[in-house]
Amino acid sequence: MEQEATMLRLGDSLLVPSVQELAKSSPSTVPLRYVRPNQDPPFQFIDTSPQIPVIDLHKLLFSNNSQDCELHKLHLACKDWGFFQLINHGVSDALVENMKSGVEALFNLPLEEKRKLWQKPGDFEGFGQSFVFSEEQKLNWGDLFAVFILPAYLRKPHLFPNLPLPFRDDLDAYALEMEILAMKLLDLMAKTLKMEGCEMRELLGGGIVSTRMNYYPPCPQPELVIGLNNHSDASGLTILLQVNEMEGLQIRKDGRWIPVQPLPNAFVVNIGDILEIVTNGIYRSIEHRVTVNSAKERLSLAIFYSPRLDGEIGPAPSLVSSDSPALFKRIGVTDFLKGFFSKELNGKSYLDCMRIQNEGTHDC
Repeated sequence: MEQEATMLRLGDSLLVPSVQELAKSSPSTVPLRYVRPNQDPPFQFIDTSPQIPVIDLHKLLFSNNSQDCELHKLHLACKDWGFFQLINHGVSDALVENMKSGVEALFNLPLEEKRKLWQKPGDFEGFGQSFVFSEEQKLNWGDLFAVFILPAYLRKPHLFPNLPLPFRDDLDAYALEMEILAMKLLDLMAKTLKMEGCEMRELLGGGIVSTRMNYYPPCPQPELVIGLNNHSDASGLTILLQVNEMEGLQIRKDGRWIPVQPLPNAFVVNIGDILEIVTNGIYRSIEHRVTVNSAKERLSLAIFYSPRLDGEIGPAPSLVSSDSPALFKRIGVTDFLKGFFSKELNGKSYLDCMRIQNEGTHDC
């Protein structure tokens, strides 16, 4: 199994300097490689801005009187927004707080300790950045730590086992909780879509759990950079934990960027490209990005839940008919993820390559 983990290569990313270390030197201007002169300007929050829907998991699971109403809310959130905040999710407060403090401590490790957990050539797991393929490419104003957690045989021998304790054990427990939570949500979504029996579990059950921990340092010219450029996630579901109080996540809706204001004790959940494919476009993955500020760092922890690597994805048979023909081609999960990690992040361009009418086009 250790050999399988060592050989797993879903993508590559060039090694780049640590933005956290760069920010420690308190530069007065941003190095040119981070400057993005043509990006949409950061959207300034105003009170009249819409906010993403809030879904109460306890009501969905246990409250008979409000279950149908909450299911309808969940359906609309997935169909119209692709994002929602999940409250009363059942994950223990103590574990969540341990994860927050653990992520902060991980990024505060001395640089010589981080080097032991750094990305290796030909891989994107570990400390660094993802989706960097050329020395001329613009970089994000942020560092990440990425790692596969479940199934356990996917863990790289030089990464997960070498995480500091007790954070390693907390992350192990948290990943198991996230897998359970993801399947609860997917079962509920299958119910709202009136899918056949265990169809959702057959397509997405027993999948993989990976994480991307993010550190976005303060920036002297935040309007010139981006913490993470606009993209949709390749996952089935993404469950995001806001580690500290700084905002920065924005989603694109109706042609404009809307900031997400995380609620206390809530997760931000979003539909990934794989789930858009499985639901034949009924539920949509949505472009999002991360902006930075000049005052304080922002930290977050994203958990990605995706199907097992030896599986295949395509529209669920019960959601395809003569009136609703398949919109996406079928593809192996490993091939899909390798394709995703081989390109720069660019909106929903990769998912568009999976559309049947675009099959075989030059950009795909």
